Amino acid sequence: MYTIYSIAYLLVLLFLLPFEYFKRPVNLRNIWIKEKLGIYSSELIRNFRRCIWIHAVSVGEVMAAQPLLRKISEQYPSKKILLSTITDTGRKVALENAGENINVVYMPFDLSFLINRVLRKINPELLIIIETELWPNFIKSFKKHNTPVVLLNGRISEKSFNGYKKIKFFIKRILRDIDLFGMQNEVYSSRIMELGAEKDRVIITGNFKFDVLKPDKIPDWAGSIKGRVIVAGSTHDGEEIMITDIFLMLKKEFHDLNLIIAPRHPERFNSVAEMLLEKKLDFLRRSQINKTQLPLSNIILLDTIGELAKVYGIADIVIIGKSFKAHGGQNPLEPALWGKAIICGPYMENFPVIQEFLKKEAALEVPESKLYETLRELLNNPEKAKTIGLKARELSKQNSGSVMKALEIVKQFIDPDNADFAQK
Repeated sequence: MYTIYSIAYLLVLLFLLPFEYFKRPVNLRNIWIKEKLGIYSSELIRNFRRCIWIHAVSVGEVMAAQPLLRKISEQYPSKKILLSTITDTGRKVALENAGENINVVYMPFDLSFLINRVLRKINPELLIIIETELWPNFIKSFKKHNTPVVLLNGRISEKSFNGYKKIKFFIKRILRDIDLFGMQNEVYSSRIMELGAEKDRVIITGNFKFDVLKPDKIPDWAGSIKGRVIVAGSTHDGEEIMITDIFLMLKKEFHDLNLIIAPRHPERFNSVAEMLLEKKLDFLRRSQINKTQLPLSNIILLDTIGELAKVYGIADIVIIGKSFKAHGGQNPLEPALWGKAIICGPYMENFPVIQEFLKKEAALEVPESKLYETLRELLNNPEKAKTIGLKARELSKQNSGSVMKALEIVKQFIDPDNADFAQK
């Protein structure tokens, strides 16, 4: 099965390679192709032998990994960490947050001969996969080199689970090469076991994002906004129009109201801007605001990467994107850290943690048809919004500690004499 997969992967790669290469900025193209081919600098190879290799596919996983990276660096300052990612945005955020002992690279193409060449030179001590990136040859190559593999902050969305079940016979073989699974909750734990993970290798550790530190401060430009603010975070296609229309209705009653829209995918920044222009709306792109300039529009398009977590701090109400158009939802934990009133749509199946928020009245779930009414109610009753936000922040505090559990798992493999975490 691995042979069939590798042949299919190679054929698709050969077809897509020119598009993938030329779609990148000129200054990234050579770096991308070299590292995707497993050609890392001689300095990296020399300094990162026996490193801890951590793989985080994109921005969300990179940010989720930050608390663990900090803990490993604090307890083992001499350990080198190689952080691999796949997307350009993931790489950018990883570089912005990298400490002195961390090097950021693109993960090689999932072809055994490329990965094996890298592993022969670097010989990592441990591979940590953040969330669920099941690259068959990548994982198998590490096991071939006798490098332990652990999956931490593990999650399997309902959509991914249904897809994996169709090829369970192959997924089961991949999971056999993973030594330990640290899953976020019972739902994900059950799914990974149903796909073939052995029960005695699966541990529930919680969600790293409960341990993500609240940003130090709100960006200067956001802090200068006058009036109340709705932040629509990580929105998807169709949601921006809906939210903008509702905002315009609310604006007739609440004259001090502002809206910040943050599309989930950077490649949609321009299309969302075009939509706002077509509606003849007065708006500003965040990229047009400099440090000394005050936002002069009531609508701001957040067309930057890695800033949303800080911008939540200025919000009075947060709308969770990707939850109104059957896309699976987005992470509610970042606004919860700020103690903000959270509203989501009915499609949050990729983030089952929302059920705990709803049960504790730390968030509101409403259909699209009730969003205007709910926003209007919270704007008219700021004490209710404040209470929801405080409950969200308290829930975040109660669920923290997952990173320390994950660190104990890491210790089992790199420092077993000092590991306190008992596997059950």
